[in-house]
Amino acid sequence: MDDLLTSPLHDRHVALGATLGAFGGWSMPLSYPDGTVAEHTAVREAVGVFDVSHLGKLAITGPGAAEFVNRCFTADLGKIGPGHAQYTLCCTPEGGVVDDLIVYLVGPDEVLAVPNAANSAQVAELLRAAAPAGIEIRDRHRDLAVIAVQGPRSAELFATVFGGLDGVTGLDYMAFTDAGAVRVCRTGYTGERGYELLVPADEAPGVWDALLAAAGPLDGRPAGLAARDTLRTEMGYPLHGQDLSVDISPVQAGSSWAVGWSKPEFWGRDALIAEKEAGPARRLRGLRATGRGVPRAGMAVLRDGEQIGITTSGTFSPTLKTGIALALVDTAAGVGADAEVTVDVRGRALECTVVKPPFVPSHVR
Repeated sequence: MDDLLTSPLHDRHVALGATLGAFGGWSMPLSYPDGTVAEHTAVREAVGVFDVSHLGKLAITGPGAAEFVNRCFTADLGKIGPGHAQYTLCCTPEGGVVDDLIVYLVGPDEVLAVPNAANSAQVAELLRAAAPAGIEIRDRHRDLAVIAVQGPRSAELFATVFGGLDGVTGLDYMAFTDAGAVRVCRTGYTGERGYELLVPADEAPGVWDALLAAAGPLDGRPAGLAARDTLRTEMGYPLHGQDLSVDISPVQAGSSWAVGWSKPEFWGRDALIAEKEAGPARRLRGLRATGRGVPRAGMAVLRDGEQIGITTSGTFSPTLKTGIALALVDTAAGVGADAEVTVDVRGRALECTVVKPPFVPSHVR
């Protein structure tokens, strides 16, 4: 893993005994010695602290920068104001998804985009190719760390560390503010109340240390990307490259809510409108195992012995104590909620029920 990029917090993870793995070209903590289930449970019941510094950071500035971004990505930036963030999609002309990302609207002339690590360079390249004169796209990937504080006690933890910062702990969902050099946003990828901090790289170790010191008395702990994956799967949140991709459109993936259908322009608009009007050939569904076994990505979904789909994500749910999955299912199969299907788990039929995600209640607000 010598050729992988490392987080500004890499030495902290090594000292904590983290298991490191490759993720989007970065060496990142997958779990810590107590294990993924303990980390997952801490986020659901108390608080977890994640290093997600592998996420990209693109500063888009210049006259009309926000209007330019709005012509590129799917969601309608006109529906939010400065100081708010928005989940959006970068699509191909054919309607596939290059990436899903968060954009921070600083003002009409400044937007910060946070794409996934593996897709950051491609998103930047597409923006630069489309940008009019005067718009600059600057890569800040290595300048900023990203630390996520997630869980029902996240506000309590945050107040302990940053209690003197007016207006920070009481932020509305998807709102952000700048506290000195640290940008704080009420976002996350776990389904729990939480915050994400964009921190200058040289200040990140001190912030991390303070958060972990305050987390212990609250039954909190550091959490790795393995727990982040089980948490997001319980919520039915898509992972790019599995549940969304250049071959899986937002209409198929149930992400139409992130598309500003009334906007006159965005990448992939014509193809997506055509697919929406015709109806997609397949849709993303949730599967909850009723038999013993754990579905994983890439497994056939069957009904009456015939394949009707394929799983895109799958895991054991620590909250539900059973297997769960997301799967692309043929629309023609007519499979709705509560339908019974099976998943081919290495030659063994695993009985599952079709459910509408999330698998567990959301507490993001």
